[in-house]
Amino acid sequence: MNDPHKTEFLRDAYGRTIKSLRMSITDRCNLNCIYCHNEGSTGAIGEMSVETISNIVHVAAGFGVNSLKISGGEPLLRKDLKDILISLPPLKDVSMTTNGVLLKECAQSLKDAGLNRVNISLDSLNETNYRHITKCKDGIFQKVIGGIHAAVDAELTPVKLNMVLLKDVNESEVEEMLSFTREFHGDVILQLIQLMDFGDVACYHVDVDEVERELELKAGYVQVRELHHRKKYLIDGAEVEFVKPVDNTEFCANCNRLRVTADGKLRPCLLVNDNLVDVSRAPLEGMPELFRLAVSRRVPFYVKQKEI
Repeated sequence: MNDPHKTEFLRDAYGRTIKSLRMSITDRCNLNCIYCHNEGSTGAIGEMSVETISNIVHVAAGFGVNSLKISGGEPLLRKDLKDILISLPPLKDVSMTTNGVLLKECAQSLKDAGLNRVNISLDSLNETNYRHITKCKDGIFQKVIGGIHAAVDAELTPVKLNMVLLKDVNESEVEEMLSFTREFHGDVILQLIQLMDFGDVACYHVDVDEVERELELKAGYVQVRELHHRKKYLIDGAEVEFVKPVDNTEFCANCNRLRVTADGKLRPCLLVNDNLVDVSRAPLEGMPELFRLAVSRRVPFYVKQKEI
């Protein structure tokens, strides 16, 4: 006899159990970064209501999902972000990725509403480079730096600084960024991110293997995280992780995440656009079956590449 209290987990045909949800809550952004892929979105779309977002996360939690990453666009552009956070079920971890421009003024209130930690995009500590990468106006860079300090003060930690490596733009700034993170005594971690192939960005591709070799040589300690088999390097008191989603079979093989687009579609894989499942208008009682459908469509991207 089936135990009615036993949790049903979502497991795809490749044995990967869904434990995490990454949810875009808006396509809007107040920056225009040269490499942005906007979570794989193909254009301006509508936004889910607080109720729809809450329903999706509650259904996911019923399947044992215990981690939520809120993303955008820029999620801080949603005036009802605190309402979204308050509406969520109890989860092990609720985090958000942001460009940090608006974070200084609301970091503490987001913490009070249930946000655990933040990832902040910061591709350069050189303000001229930062303006080139983000196509922003003067003064924005200092707002982001203020947002980082506010996040640490609000204990939205560990704060992870996302630095997309760009050839001939910021690839020489890794050591400077490590020095910056050391100022926060362990509350800030650097994440180096391999550039993804969205748009006309080939000229910015960095030899990531060479970067990793340099990190290996400098590191006093190297740890391999379970998620995506990602390496974490400790270098003179600074912690740095390397995120390599491109041509990385281990990244796919260990993926435990289901994505949600800003207009309410379940996306089994960031790099695939033809297998989405729309839950935006689904009644609450009908959503679990749509989750099962989405997970049944999950195929590691490296497998799909072989099939082409």
